[in-house]
Amino acid sequence: MGAQNPYKAAGIRTRRATMNDVAAQANVSLKTVSRVVNGDAGVVEETRLRVLDAIARLGFRRNDSARQLRTGRTAEIGLLVEDVADPFYSTVTRAVEQVAAGHDCLLFTSSCDDDPVRERKLALTLCSRRVDGLLIVTAAPDHAYLASELAAGLPVVFVDRPPVNLDADAVLADNVGGARSGIRHLIAGGHRRIGFLGDDPDVFTAQQRLLGYRQEMAAHGLPVDESWIAAGEPAPGRLRHNVERLRVELDRLLGGPAAVTALFTGNNRITTQVLREFGRREDSDRGTPHRPALVGFDDFEFADLVTPGVTVVAQDPAGLGRTAATLLFERLAGLAGPARRVVLPTRLVVRGSGEQPPPD
Repeated sequence: MGAQNPYKAAGIRTRRATMNDVAAQANVSLKTVSRVVNGDAGVVEETRLRVLDAIARLGFRRNDSARQLRTGRTAEIGLLVEDVADPFYSTVTRAVEQVAAGHDCLLFTSSCDDDPVRERKLALTLCSRRVDGLLIVTAAPDHAYLASELAAGLPVVFVDRPPVNLDADAVLADNVGGARSGIRHLIAGGHRRIGFLGDDPDVFTAQQRLLGYRQEMAAHGLPVDESWIAAGEPAPGRLRHNVERLRVELDRLLGGPAAVTALFTGNNRITTQVLREFGRREDSDRGTPHRPALVGFDDFEFADLVTPGVTVVAQDPAGLGRTAATLLFERLAGLAGPARRVVLPTRLVVRGSGEQPPPD
């Protein structure tokens, strides 16, 4: 027996509702439904509300792809990211924009600020405005709120982080494998006490990178002292925003007889904060007797211009955006079938900071 359709089990329509369905549900003519959908005047308010109620209950979405052929309306897709000003997400956005332009499609982009409530509000607003497809870098812990939209025919692709409680396409980086390659590189350089500075443990990418750290240490038979791990706090007190907390964590990791000799940082923002703190300490009276080896997850601008250059595990944000947008347009073109998960590889970029030897 095949797997039960989760939408059907939840009582959600798996066939895209039509205007005929809405007309039957609201007990009105097809012409009346058309007038309501297109915002035309001349519909009694009570009737209009009845039609809108039927639309909401059936999950009806106007077929704008067909309508575009009749009206010449340009197709539109939405993209929600954590922060469009962040270099990683701006690169993702630019790649999506280029794919959309190749399909003569408009792109609407907004920042969720890693806020689940804001994400849901923005996503549903875009759906209500009848975008043709949606791309999301998610912050929400549950995406069932999009199930009716997906079942009604709206293509949705998740970028960088997978959906939860929703069977939808996703394009991810190899976070576990990337972290393992960075830790492996530090171990090959003679380090055995390696600290991990990560982001909010509720974030999928942070979880996966910490998992990679643990797996690679275990693969080499190296015990992990839990005091070597510093994970960010859930929003709004996240590590990347809390400079004072970062300083406390570095003091703990780098001080005492069991100090770590190397650091693995979980994203580009944490890496740059650590570099600033190194510089501040070296400029102060107390100094830093030995700068630990450093490997960061994510490449960033100027990583090759500091001394030593920063060794990083580089992912491909342009590839994430381009691949996700391509999947979305394949769905818009009529591609059916089960949800797909694409995992893009990472690569280790050696520049010097990760090659610092442990102290004698």
